[in-house]
Amino acid sequence: MSATPDPLPQPHTRLPGAVRPASQVLLAVVCVLLAGMALTDLFAVFAGLRIRMLTEADPGRALDGAYTLYERAGDLQGMVTLPGMVVFVVWFFLMRRDLGVLAPDAFRNGRGWALGGWLIPLVNLWMPYRVAVDMWGAAAPLPRRPSFWPVNLWWGLFVGGTLLGRYAASRYADSDSLTEVREAVAQYMAADLLNAGAAVAAAWFALRLTAMQRSKAVRGPFAG
Repeated sequence: MSATPDPLPQPHTRLPGAVRPASQVLLAVVCVLLAGMALTDLFAVFAGLRIRMLTEADPGRALDGAYTLYERAGDLQGMVTLPGMVVFVVWFFLMRRDLGVLAPDAFRNGRGWALGGWLIPLVNLWMPYRVAVDMWGAAAPLPRRPSFWPVNLWWGLFVGGTLLGRYAASRYADSDSLTEVREAVAQYMAADLLNAGAAVAAAWFALRLTAMQRSKAVRGPFAG
């Protein structure tokens, strides 16, 4: 009996649109930074609540300390939010690139808008949402119509928190009395709560979209 040589191992080929190992690491970093953004937003809510409580009582040295804490909370937000947004946008662009290979007919705009849409004023209030909707549809299994509530929830919280935060910043800068300060801080607190919710929703969106992409790339477009 003649021995049959073992077949040569086949070279590894990556499936079109499959999740890259580097993208998985990037996703983990995104989720960690988004969690940090949510925590700093909640810390700012706590600091704002302290100011409101003290302005209702007898203002004094404790109020000065509350203002200092509030300013530190704002500085901490900036330190975490900037890198968090940068890393999230990088992940967003790379996800759009990979999904463009997986489902090229699912997108209404070129992949450059996944990056440029965040950078253009006013356009950044709706273009990233449009790209996100297309990505969600591209990753969803056929033939059923996907539910877009995770995208809608994330974007609604994000836009609401952004616009309310800008309005609260202008009110806070123009405040001349404790009453006006209290009102501006209350608006800031509402914006921070929306931003914290947006960070959590963005993490869920990223995790769910990646899972859908992985399933579709490995099991095919009709995977349940």
